[in-house]
Amino acid sequence: MHVTHLSLADFRSYARAEVPLDPGVSVFVGPNGQGKTNLVEAVGYLATLGSHRVSSDAPLVRIGAERAVIRAAVRQGDRQQLVELELNPGRANRARINRSSQVRPRDVLGIIRTVLFAPEDLALVKGDPGERRRFLDELVTARAPRMAGVRADYDRVLKQRNTLLKSAALARRHGGRAMDLSTLDVWDQHLAAVGAELLAQRLDLIAALQPLATKAYEQLAPGGGPVLLEYKASAPGPGSTREELYGLLLGTLGEVRKQEIERGVTLVGPHRDDLVLMLGRMPAKGYASHGESWSYALALRLASYELLRSEGNEPVLVLDDVFAELDTRRRERLAELVATGEQVLVTAAVDDDVPGALAGTLYAVAEGSVERA
Repeated sequence: MHVTHLSLADFRSYARAEVPLDPGVSVFVGPNGQGKTNLVEAVGYLATLGSHRVSSDAPLVRIGAERAVIRAAVRQGDRQQLVELELNPGRANRARINRSSQVRPRDVLGIIRTVLFAPEDLALVKGDPGERRRFLDELVTARAPRMAGVRADYDRVLKQRNTLLKSAALARRHGGRAMDLSTLDVWDQHLAAVGAELLAQRLDLIAALQPLATKAYEQLAPGGGPVLLEYKASAPGPGSTREELYGLLLGTLGEVRKQEIERGVTLVGPHRDDLVLMLGRMPAKGYASHGESWSYALALRLASYELLRSEGNEPVLVLDDVFAELDTRRRERLAELVATGEQVLVTAAVDDDVPGALAGTLYAVAEGSVERA
């Protein structure tokens, strides 16, 4: 699968941009602040419905514009599709596939799949649990686009349950009448049901990633490791089937209900879990060196790529200004490992930052223009 054409309207720094793309390696070169990352960010947004740089859509719309449009032509084998997203900050985004009538934005998921390498990846190892949960959930959704709906359902149920718990906590603190919390049982069941589905998918993903991450780390840092991915659940206990996980979540919610009412927040569920990254016998966070942390983050991305590739729809590889962050050895090794990808999009401030293994079509990016060099 590869993108054959990318069109932008009022996206980030681009009033308009038309970028034809070929299979193989495409390298976008230009000084910092000229819009290189904006191009690959747009491709990533089509794949995930989110940006790897910001948490909301407002910064993605060019200053002075009301909306932004991202459009891409995608080829998979003999099949070509046109996918389009209109970003409307403060209002619902809109989507179209093959210029047909409007569809839900999440219906475009799966048409484009990406694996992104970026300077922000270091947060996978050194950052908060939310970074690792996002990594897992985006990859879960790339494998099974229907999980976007499950994640949305979980967020909705969690919000409703937290609202009820917060109201109960405020009433208790201010000496008001005790609230009727009979509906909390219903929300517990909803949260456990949807949470069990998300949790099962995460656990299945980690089992699939483990051998691939081990292999990738050894390729990047021979003799290092071993690496181990451990899921730390807020509802600990044995369980692997959805039914077992449902019972585990529901039981744990019952056990902590008093604490939740006191604090006014949901304390159990996938939103409280973490992926613990072990290097040898120690957690990588806090113990791994800077170089080891980079190797671990890159190994997770390489494992993600190999997993999606093995499942029949090779993703677009995006390397966003990552080589400037790496030493020469890691730079060359990463380039060798990804150079055979069906489509690889690279950004760099200067051409010399890009290893020779990734020689390909060169684009010059400057002042909102993209020209094939």
